[in-house]
Amino acid sequence: MFWRDALGLELKEVEVVEDQGVRVAMLPIGESRIELLEATSAETPVGKFLAKRGPGIHHLCVEVNDINAKLSELRACGVRLIDEQPRVGAGGALVAFVHPSSTGGVLIELTQKGSGSH
Repeated sequence: MFWRDALGLELKEVEVVEDQGVRVAMLPIGESRIELLEATSAETPVGKFLAKRGPGIHHLCVEVNDINAKLSELRACGVRLIDEQPRVGAGGALVAFVHPSSTGGVLIELTQKGSGSH
């Protein structure tokens, strides 16, 4: 794997998020981390993304203190949301996605730490 072998990042954990149809490999880098996604099926959102666009950056994730407040703020600003309410993601974190049509073409994930660390 490039991230581990060429860049020396440590593979910290691998988790399957059934609800989102992905296997997530987490590699810490400073105070952030790289998350590599593998679709568990061709019919999942990530599976469809890979079939259409091939490998590459899928989305960027931004940690927020209060995901519900941030979603309300974004709605008030007219930002298009994919998730109106947060759901549980990797590491037990709450997550919600912002539609790329409102972000210059980049899929943005908002996350709030939950019972695990995301």
